[in-house]
Amino acid sequence: MSKPLILVSNDDGITSRGIRVLVDIMKDLGEVFVVAPDSPQSGMGHAITIGNTLRLSEEDIFKDVRAFKSSGTPADCVKLAKHYVLKERKPDLVVSGINHGSNTSISVLYSGTMSAAIEGAIEGFPSIGFSLCDYSSDADFSHTEEYVHKIAQQVLENGIPKGVALNVNFPPKRNEAMRGIKICRQARAKWQEDFEERYDPNGRKYFWLAGNFVNFDKGEDNDEWAIANNFASIVPCQYDLTAHHAISQINNDWDWEKMKD
Repeated sequence: MSKPLILVSNDDGITSRGIRVLVDIMKDLGEVFVVAPDSPQSGMGHAITIGNTLRLSEEDIFKDVRAFKSSGTPADCVKLAKHYVLKERKPDLVVSGINHGSNTSISVLYSGTMSAAIEGAIEGFPSIGFSLCDYSSDADFSHTEEYVHKIAQQVLENGIPKGVALNVNFPPKRNEAMRGIKICRQARAKWQEDFEERYDPNGRKYFWLAGNFVNFDKGEDNDEWAIANNFASIVPCQYDLTAHHAISQINNDWDWEKMKD
């Protein structure tokens, strides 16, 4: 039997430590191809390149793995993989990461890591985004490796629903061992931004985004609680953003006769 075909991407760039860890883990599970950005793309969300050139080149970075770097976004990378690099072949699994930093709660909307996974789900491929809640460029991923392997293996063996991508976050390495995995919902939290007004050496004004992450969620079934309590969190995500519960309310409560005037 042929090995599963696994596509690896990320948003920290093709030379990041996290993607090297992920590639090494995936090599044990299947035939691996890498298509990843040539530079960091954090916070790009699901942006795609329109009106500008997209460049793609094959690089000798990972031993025994074909790898391509792209000038595009993480979503661009998955599109290029499907339509050009893999051509007629379909990945059995798309994995993105391992991201340097958290993608819990509302951060999933801004995440380049998860955009690659969501793009995989849009194309109908089982997809996972992996993140470590440690922003350091030399972060210690050792406690995540066994879990990454097991989660990917479970998806390969059992699948996930169509249109769903898994958002997996790991707590940073701590003195005590990680306590396990929690299947969670997304926490109700947000960034409270503060734009600092600054001036460059030429006296020209610019702004620097700052602020704090605020968690309003007091539940124990969400991803923020899991990370705070030293569990890995898995949140099943979908690209259908329809607020289905709001449809009947709007239909029933709005004055449609006024809308006709």
